[in-house]
Amino acid sequence: MAKERIYACIDLKSFYASVECVDRELDPMTTNLVVADAERTEKTICLAITPAMKKLGIPNRCRVFQIPKSVPYIMAPPRMQHYIDVSADIYAIYLKYIAKEDIHVYSIDEVFLDVTNYLSMYGMDARELADCIMQDIYQTTKITATCGIGSNLYLAKIALDITAKHSKDHIGILDEESYRKTLWDHRPLRDFWRVGPGIASRLERAGIYTMRDVAQASEEMLYHMLGIDAELLIDHAWGRESTTIADIKGYRPTTNCLTSGQVLGCEYDFEKTKLVVKEMADELCLDLVDKGLVTKSITLYLSYANRLNLEPSRGTVSLQTHTSSARVILPQVEQLCDRIIKSRKAAVHKINLTFNNVVEEAYMQYDLFTDPKMREKERSMQKAMLDIKKKFGKNAILKGMDLQEGATAIERNRQIGGHRSGE
Repeated sequence: MAKERIYACIDLKSFYASVECVDRELDPMTTNLVVADAERTEKTICLAITPAMKKLGIPNRCRVFQIPKSVPYIMAPPRMQHYIDVSADIYAIYLKYIAKEDIHVYSIDEVFLDVTNYLSMYGMDARELADCIMQDIYQTTKITATCGIGSNLYLAKIALDITAKHSKDHIGILDEESYRKTLWDHRPLRDFWRVGPGIASRLERAGIYTMRDVAQASEEMLYHMLGIDAELLIDHAWGRESTTIADIKGYRPTTNCLTSGQVLGCEYDFEKTKLVVKEMADELCLDLVDKGLVTKSITLYLSYANRLNLEPSRGTVSLQTHTSSARVILPQVEQLCDRIIKSRKAAVHKINLTFNNVVEEAYMQYDLFTDPKMREKERSMQKAMLDIKKKFGKNAILKGMDLQEGATAIERNRQIGGHRSGE
């Protein structure tokens, strides 16, 4: 019989905002601070706000203009590289207690730990070990952590998201029995992991408002309403989750892709849109070369300004062979953009470009129209560009199109995840 596992899910409280407060020698529990880019409009989303602001009823992912004018606060520009560095320092703390094989990094500020085999070694129960790790994080970084402990990954996450908030030591603990006893009637449903507003509203229209309602509902109705997602929801309604950290680490997807996306700072017409799409394609080509990969098809998605009431444009183009050649890919991407865009004057707001069917370059084959010498020369040039960018920064070497009006590559190269790197 398999040993019952015990998981801890640790979250760094208001991580970005806490890092900014610590750097300013301020207490995030009492300081009003917002992490947002002041150079963008008031519609920009706050990446984080301090717990002090949350206590005032201000939502975490609000937009700047939604903060009441009566609330004074500090606005800190994002420094994504700094946050990554601090997160890496905290990951090193986890490694003091738990082997990397038993750690799953869920996000920059949240991890799952399989503590099953460590409790007897340390002579602690799960709460004591979690508290020890959390105290180490605070003493090292001055950042407060919260923790959920559960008999499976789902319950650990729910204990973190819901139960820990009401605990003085910031630690929540759940097993299947206590979950059903204490949270079956909890509302709203969207407080539960993986129940988004869309699913919650569909369930509510069917008279389902709690996890008890889900557990007692007709499974046939749930599958009809949600499809395969109903299976996971039904398991979670009972507090069940079979996936382990070992399963996550052993997972290998059957298909792979590389994706680049951006929300444009203003509305782009056709010519500017095509320029940005080419920049994104060129960047993804370099990414393929860097990873030793090639692609066989490309998908482009364009979303338009809301005022136009236009459906997004989507299209895919298949290539003759797997390749990472910008000489081959960029003309195909241009033709795809020509084919799917709604209007030459259409105001494009969002762009997503995906390289599909990505495989290792060992699978690459040349067709009759490919000059192997020319391809090898281009690949050497791409590798040289990558070496320069890695050594001197992404903007150390640019193409002429990156300097044209409307190009976004230079600014995007200064960002991490669409926000300022701070470097």
